[in-house]
Amino acid sequence: MKKMDKPADSEFAPFYKTYVDLVEGDVYLFLEKQLQRFKDICKNIPEGNTLYKYEEGKWSIKEVVGHCIDTERIMAYRLLRISRADKTELPGFDENEYINQSTYDKTHWDDIISEFIALRTANILLIKALTEEQLGMFGDANKLPISAKALVFIIAGHLEHHLGILIRRYLK
Repeated sequence: MKKMDKPADSEFAPFYKTYVDLVEGDVYLFLEKQLQRFKDICKNIPEGNTLYKYEEGKWSIKEVVGHCIDTERIMAYRLLRISRADKTELPGFDENEYINQSTYDKTHWDDIISEFIALRTANILLIKALTEEQLGMFGDANKLPISAKALVFIIAGHLEHHLGILIRRYLK
């Protein structure tokens, strides 16, 4: 499998740069190693600690991971649509409203972990199957142009960002 270079800044909206910059080295390997890190971190959090919020008004541990599930699912859907040359504009989403309408805090922790593992595993297979031509395709998401390749890096970087938050603010 050929190495995928980082997308150019022109391939995504500026607010995604933080996520793209968190991805180091081969993105395929990064996604796989990151999945193992996710498992290692989350399997060591007891169910009784998963409703913890480090500050009033912040999400619980379950909600943070649930947000990662929701976002990865949406970004992978965008990736699929764009890589299949679907030119339909893709809407944005309000992550806070998604969490407000979710049931993550009532869902068993092991089920949340399993859901993310299944989702990431499927997304890795999708990403590995994409051709260079497909990765170079562009679409519009939330009224802004974005490449399929940028979405791969955003998927990886978004989880990396939130794993860092879990470690620094929830598990210290």
